[in-house]
Amino acid sequence: MIAFALVLAAAFILQFVLSSYQMKNFNNEFVKLRKQGKVVVGRKSGGFHAGAIVMFQIDEDGTIVQSKKIEGTTFLARVKDMPGFEGRYVGDLTEDDGPKGHRNLRKAIADGALTYRKFMNGEELQDVPSPVRKVENAVGRAVNRSSSERA
Repeated sequence: MIAFALVLAAAFILQFVLSSYQMKNFNNEFVKLRKQGKVVVGRKSGGFHAGAIVMFQIDEDGTIVQSKKIEGTTFLARVKDMPGFEGRYVGDLTEDDGPKGHRNLRKAIADGALTYRKFMNGEELQDVPSPVRKVENAVGRAVNRSSSERA
């Protein structure tokens, strides 16, 4: 039993370290784009499918100057160029503008466009809770519900 716990702990530590490298790669690429201008980010978590994040560097008019993506299911995913969007208005992008067969990448592109439109209209941008936060919220609601039923 102790051996299993040690292996499990080692796996968590390894996953944390490797995920940190992935986050560092993403942050470095984001900072490079941000130094050149405004950046619009769209994201779609994958669960058991490949998740995706897109970054569009835009000019003052919302025209895309360059675009990058990261998609995958593991820590091995790295930021890559995503050509074909240069010169387009970011607010007009839809899921149909993404490559066929990449469902979450297409949704991330649409999310980026929606985020940009909301920001330009002065709407409040909601933080999307992480999977861990969703579990915490669900447990909290269940505990509160059971407490109120007993009262």
